Amino acid sequence: MHRPTSIVVLTGAGISAESGVDTFRDKDGIWSKVDYRDVATPEGFARNPERVHEFYNQRRSGLASVMPNAAHLALARLERTFRGKFLLVTQNIDDLHERAGSQQPVHMHGELTKALCASCGSRHPWHGAMSRASRCPSCNEIGQLRPDVVWFGEMPYLMDEIDEALANCDLFVSIGTSGNVYPAAGFVEQARYAGAHTIELNLEPSEGHVLFEQAIHGRATEIVPEFVEHILAGR
Repeated sequence: MHRPTSIVVLTGAGISAESGVDTFRDKDGIWSKVDYRDVATPEGFARNPERVHEFYNQRRSGLASVMPNAAHLALARLERTFRGKFLLVTQNIDDLHERAGSQQPVHMHGELTKALCASCGSRHPWHGAMSRASRCPSCNEIGQLRPDVVWFGEMPYLMDEIDEALANCDLFVSIGTSGNVYPAAGFVEQARYAGAHTIELNLEPSEGHVLFEQAIHGRATEIVPEFVEHILAGR
């Protein structure tokens, strides 16, 4: 692999799992216990907003008990130190990348620590509980706030920025992803089409592992710091 000049990194639930954040799609993940249609769709929110708020309030409060791990810290170091273009895209809605020091992660599936107003479209930091009684800081409407999270059937955020980066990168790295959630699962093919070298870093082969030119399997807290050292050393 030649020395890259433009890197796109995609992270999924696997990078935060070692910090204690519950995954969604593993056999013991959240969707094995909760029907996503009840808590992660616009229809579910319309049927029972209280249940949806309770689900995300629990997850938001759980962030206080988890910390960034060595993999998050290594990617923040890569962003600070790498002299080329760098874009970190995450499917995760936690704030561990930011807390590790990443400056501009793209949260394509939204963020637990933000609220979205259905009335005026504004977004606001939100760290406490949210309910139907919550008031929008912008338009002052009550009952219009929802978690700023991309639900099933909704379009992920900042896709134009992601597509442009993939079209111009020469290294694409996927870390801790299942490989079965689109559009993120298709990023490797976009990067390959652009001529990029593609690498999967994962605990075990993802569903799309055959699409990658190179794979490194193991715990994220071990293989991601080693990989970052490798890149920064120019090897």
